[in-house]
Order: sequence, then structure tokens, then C-alpha cells
Amino acid sequence: MPLSGAIERHAARNPQNPAFHLEDRVLSYGALAATARACHGAFTSLAAQAESVIGPKTRLIALVCGNHALFPAAFVAATAGDNCAALIDPHLPDAMRGRMLETLAPDIVVTANGDGLLANAPRTGASLRIVESATTAAPPLPEGRDDDPFLIVFTSGTTADPKPIIRDRRSWRISLSAGAPFFGIDAETHSYAPGPLAHGLALYAMTETLLAGAAFHSATHFEAASARETIRTGGIRRLVLVPTMLRRLCEGPPVASVEAITVAGAKLTAGDHALSRHHFPQAALREYYGASELGFITVTRPDAAASSTAVGHAFPGVAVSVLDEAGNPVPVGETGTIFVQSPLVATGYLGAGDGAGLKRFGARATVGDLGFLDADGTLHLLGRSGGMVLSGGNNIYPSEVEAALLGLACVRAAHVFGRDHADLGSELVAVVEPSAAGLAADDLRAAMAAVLPRYKQPRRIWLCPAMPVTPSGKVEAKTVRQWVAEDSDALERLV
Repeated sequence: MPLSGAIERHAARNPQNPAFHLEDRVLSYGALAATARACHGAFTSLAAQAESVIGPKTRLIALVCGNHALFPAAFVAATAGDNCAALIDPHLPDAMRGRMLETLAPDIVVTANGDGLLANAPRTGASLRIVESATTAAPPLPEGRDDDPFLIVFTSGTTADPKPIIRDRRSWRISLSAGAPFFGIDAETHSYAPGPLAHGLALYAMTETLLAGAAFHSATHFEAASARETIRTGGIRRLVLVPTMLRRLCEGPPVASVEAITVAGAKLTAGDHALSRHHFPQAALREYYGASELGFITVTRPDAAASSTAVGHAFPGVAVSVLDEAGNPVPVGETGTIFVQSPLVATGYLGAGDGAGLKRFGARATVGDLGFLDADGTLHLLGRSGGMVLSGGNNIYPSEVEAALLGLACVRAAHVFGRDHADLGSELVAVVEPSAAGLAADDLRAAMAAVLPRYKQPRRIWLCPAMPVTPSGKVEAKTVRQWVAEDSDALERLV
């Protein structure tokens, strides 16, 4: 179902129903539709003729407004008709945002402007301020074509500049149509996703919630105490989170009102599962594995046992295979490259790309992740092919070691990677954020020895009191590695 059409229908039937909550500000479905119409009119007025890198048929609108009360209206308008939205996180460094905008050459740039938005046409310098609207005098929002581009999102960019990924409407419409019954989303499924709306996890959660006609709750930024209050008072039935957010929420009292929790971005540990069961006793916990380029790949069952590598079974409509370098299926339990055949795969990267990431081989697509399949079809994720460390003749996947470290009671966050070593070829090193002050080297060694063979235990370890994270909640690998290389005072050598 087209998002613009769904918003128009919800507004016509239940204009007073709340659509979007951002702390103390609420946008009803009537106001959402009216403001989206105003946004669409402003975009058309400022750039009647598209001139972006997308081409003359498609108006490209860069949304750089972050988690703003009018973000959903701007997003609905920027993906309606012949428009295509590009999502840029305003919290990225200025120079990086500048390079991203230079790559896009958008027709319109939308930024936050107090309680409203400012739409600017870079080529002419013209601008219009957009505020919340209640009038429906503007024409209804047009519905775009399936095959046309409608969305550009960026990879996380933890080790390099983010890459723009372009999608057509069909991939999301199929995904949303399959996901609503699979996850049980309806008009009563009021959802809370406090992550950045410029990133896929929260953006998708908002879209599927609005399509269903339910209320979606966002946050200017994630703060655990405020998030717990929102859950307690907002009638929240579903949470969509990254693991770090779930862990922070579990530091508060138990909440019985939440019925479903969806987690992505990194693996949960057995300890995380136990915390979730205690703090959200009525919630069905699901993890999903996906990629910005590939969409949903696998999803775990709510009753699945905790695992450091298992990421569930294929999402509806998706076929998963694990192949060797020659493109042949590998035996059950053996490691290879993960491929999908899926209608959810993105069109590709905008521009030439860098040769890494999404690759297509006939009907199959991959981003280079490595894993293996169990006999029952459960997929196990081991990491990205380029991230494998060959140390002393052993193949080691840092993500597997990270998962083991995160399962230790003494570790809150971890980043594991390889460094050149004259004798071993590469040596495995780690930076960990301890759960409490005073972590001793012998205690960490003993804990690692209980869960990792000797050759997978990091040879060098640094402590970091507060691990830097990206806006989407992942460890900021680029910064951590720079700190190690520069022997930064931000780290303390432990081993």
C-alpha cells in the first residue's frame, strides 16, 4: 500500500487519531496529511524541474532535519509522486554532510527550523518555511510508481564515508505488505523506536506503524529514563531498538504492557535475553538480520534460544543460500558467503560505488557476509568477508569474538579487529567497555577462556570507559581504531 495513500485514508477516517509523538508534541493523522500536502506543494514550488543526479523525472529532496515533530510529514511528501527522499543525519560531522550533499546534488534540502522546517532550493537560493497545517485545501498527495526511485539511505559509515543506497518503491511495498501480518502490526500496535529517523531501523518502524494507522513514538535523542517514562505513559505495545538501547531500558523496573520487541543492528547475548524476559515479561522478543542493501534476510522466533551466531530463518519471500567461492552450495554447517534471492534488494548504490558491498550474481545478491546454515535452515552469521582475520594460520571472525565478549557479565560493549603482526600475519585485538570500574586483566582472561578457544582470544586489550557509538547505536569503529593506532589517552591498556 502506498504510504501517501494510506495517510490520506487514515486522515479522512480518523483525523483526530494521534499519528506521531515526539516527546510532548503530537501530530494527528489529520495534521499529518495536511502538513504533508503543504510540504509537497512547497517542494514543487521551489523545484518545478528536477535537476539532481537522479534525473529529470525525479525530484530529489534531502531531509537533514533529524528527529523533528514534522519529519513524518516531510518524509511522506518527499516520497510521494515523482519525489525521492534522501535521508542524512544532521549529527554527522559538517564536512561529511557536505560531501554527502555534494554527491547527491539535491533539488531541495530540508532542515529543522524551530518548531517548523525550512525547505531550500540550493540552485536558486529560494526557500520556504513549513509549519504544522490544519487546512486540507491543497491537493491530495499523489501516489508514486513502483519502479521509480523513492528513497536513498546511507550505509553507517563507521570506517569510511557513508555510501548512498537507492531503492525503488516496489521493494518497500512488498516488504511492508509481508511484514505487517508477520510481525502482527495493526492499528492498535502503538510503537516506540527512539533511534535516528535518518537510519533504516527507526524509519522503517515509523513507516509500518503509520501504514497501519497506529501511533508512532520517537525521541529527539535516546535517554533511558525518558524512554522508560514514554513506555510507561504512552500505551506502547511494541519497541524497535538496537541492543544498546534494550540494555539501558532493562536497567529500570519491569514493564508488563509491552507485547513485542524487535531488535536489529547487532546480536543479543544470552544475558540480554534474560534481562528482556525479566524487565519485559509479556514481550515476544525477535531479532532480525538484514542489510540496508538487501532488506530483511532472516528473523528469529520469539521462543528461539539465545545464540551468539544464530539469526533465525528466512523472512517471508526471501530465499537464503550459503555458497563457496565458485558459487556452489556448501554442506550444512560449513562456512561460506551468504546470498539471498529476494524482492527486497535495493536498486544499488548511487554513482560508481567503491567495489565493496552489494554484488549481484544472476538472481542472487550478497554484501559479503559469511555464515553457515543448520540442518533446519537456521542461518548463523559470522561476519563480513573482508573482516576475517588470519592469525597464525587460523581464520577468526571478529564478530563471533565480539558476541562472546558481550556475553560476559564484565563487558558492556566491545570492538574486535585485526592488526598487522610480523610473526602471526595478523593479531586479534579488542577494545572493551567494562560493566563496572576495576576490571582486572586476570578476571577478563579467565572469563574469555570459558567461552573462547585460545586462538580466538584477543592478544591485546584496551579498556574504554565509554565506547563511542554512531547515532544508530553501533560502536564507532573508525574512532576506536584511531585511538588504538594513536595510543590515545581515551584508552587504558589492560592486556
